[in-house]
Amino acid sequence: MTKKVERLDRVIIRFAGDSGDGMQLTGDRFTQETASFGNDLSTLPNFPAEIRAPAGTLPGVSSFQLHFADHDIMTPGDAPDVLVAMNPAALKANIGDLPRGATVIANTDEFTRRSLAKVGYTEDPLSDGSLAEYKVSKVPLTSMTVKAVEEFDVSKKDAERAKNMFALGLLSWMYNRPTEGTTSFLKSKFAAKPAILAANLAAFRAGWNFGETTEDFAVSYEVRPARLPSGTYRNITGNLATSYGLVAASRLTGLPLFLGSYPITPASDILHELSRHKRFGVRTFQAEDEIAGVGAALGAAFGGSLGVTTTSGPGMVLKGETLGLAVMTELPLIVVDVQRAGPSTGMPTKTEQADLLLALYGRNGESPLPVLAPRSPSDCFDIAIEAARIAVKYRTPVVVLSDGYLANGSEPWRIPDTTALPDLSVEFAAEANGEDGEFLPYLRDPETLARPWAVPGTPGLEHRIGGIEKADGGGGISYSPANHDLMVRSRQAKVDGIARDIPPLEVDDPDGADVLVLGWGGTYGSIAAAVRRVRRAGFRVAQAHLRHLNPFPENLGEVLNRYERVLVPEINLGQLSLLLRGRFLVDVIGYTKVRGLPFKAEELAGVVQEVIDRAE
Repeated sequence: MTKKVERLDRVIIRFAGDSGDGMQLTGDRFTQETASFGNDLSTLPNFPAEIRAPAGTLPGVSSFQLHFADHDIMTPGDAPDVLVAMNPAALKANIGDLPRGATVIANTDEFTRRSLAKVGYTEDPLSDGSLAEYKVSKVPLTSMTVKAVEEFDVSKKDAERAKNMFALGLLSWMYNRPTEGTTSFLKSKFAAKPAILAANLAAFRAGWNFGETTEDFAVSYEVRPARLPSGTYRNITGNLATSYGLVAASRLTGLPLFLGSYPITPASDILHELSRHKRFGVRTFQAEDEIAGVGAALGAAFGGSLGVTTTSGPGMVLKGETLGLAVMTELPLIVVDVQRAGPSTGMPTKTEQADLLLALYGRNGESPLPVLAPRSPSDCFDIAIEAARIAVKYRTPVVVLSDGYLANGSEPWRIPDTTALPDLSVEFAAEANGEDGEFLPYLRDPETLARPWAVPGTPGLEHRIGGIEKADGGGGISYSPANHDLMVRSRQAKVDGIARDIPPLEVDDPDGADVLVLGWGGTYGSIAAAVRRVRRAGFRVAQAHLRHLNPFPENLGEVLNRYERVLVPEINLGQLSLLLRGRFLVDVIGYTKVRGLPFKAEELAGVVQEVIDRAE
């Protein structure tokens, strides 16, 4: 019997289960096949904060949401059309996000009395009528998987663990996903374990065949490829894009890349990825703590390398003194802060953008440095290159504020033409620059106010460096009040002057709106999707997004004064709003939430609509 194929323009799927059920792997494989098929997509992995919470409990639920479509999309989606629930905890943790009519595929084998009691169910929700508003498909995933792999020499535990591949096979059939990539992935992953390989392949095929033959699924679905600009694409996460951007920056500057880092969620993937690229001159150093990591990176910068350190909010606090030293010594250093929910160690696997004021002011004294923020996972590549450009040109540390949502989320990335990337070649000081044949390490370029970069060991260019205030020009220790005032103002003027070297803020305002929605960092997709909704409803609204947060683009003040009302959504308690009010005396309207999750487009659209109504 040939089953009906129904065409859809987009689908949102969420895989959810215990942290040991392989939901991240399942979601990632479905994503990779979707990317190869040519759909536009956006993902939202959601990890437990605990290393290993008790099995079957709510804190241990891991999920992976994927939104894919035949057109341009901006977010992982607000509400899943399909929830794959591997156990009662996964159902209970996620059912509140589902709209009426959504599909629930539940692994009935795990809905035992003991598992139900663990999460507070007194009755089985699959049979008590509480899920009547959803389309519920009861599938014994675990037992069917064990049956499918019984001919292979694997333990019962390994057989049951393959149930995620059964689920992947079923969903791959439902949405006509390619299977070759997953087959190749499994053959590579389990090449040294032939029995485990055979079991996982069998489970994957069994899931596909179940969808093909069962009467429970009478329809499969087709989402055609999206019409994207021509080019070569790959799926990429924010952390991977950051890593590639740093490697590209190293090649563009002609400097060896040195990463000094201490592992910390959610930034560790950058360390892991860069450690694979020694053939590009990359050197990675896993330090004993955050302070050692940034100290080594700054030392590498002093020695003529492109120094980089990666961290999250708790690590930024520890790096503060060394960042002040980097400001004082005026050496190029890139600091990637993949923000997570705080304070203290906070929620390691949840996103937030609450480190803006920390990046700007989290050091003693007047310690200005540039701050950038990518707006999407793929934009992390461009921001890494921009950070390197500013760092080496202006001889300054630069902070990049990524976040957990961007770091772990993914989207299609059009691989750039490397010949079109900027030339960031660096010239080191090679000879004395003083009138008496001496080398003056703080003799500044009149245009950029950057000091010369002299590699240690260059004959005749010996100079002092350290954390005590420098004498203007000569670089010796100085306690002169007038000199200190001059040096503080010079360092600030250097950072301020970068504003002339960054693009003006672009505003998307096709209809002459009275309301502007201004965002920064990872809120871009949610804001853009919300603005689209409001415009489709017939209302006028403008959108702009900041990627340079210190200094601001030169035209920001003019843009703010152009609109009657300015709405600033942030995943913090209003840090950018505070800066805008203080700098430009504009009473912006802040909209803030700190739930460890990105904004939903529908939610923001409602807020935008309220602001428009008040303006009229």
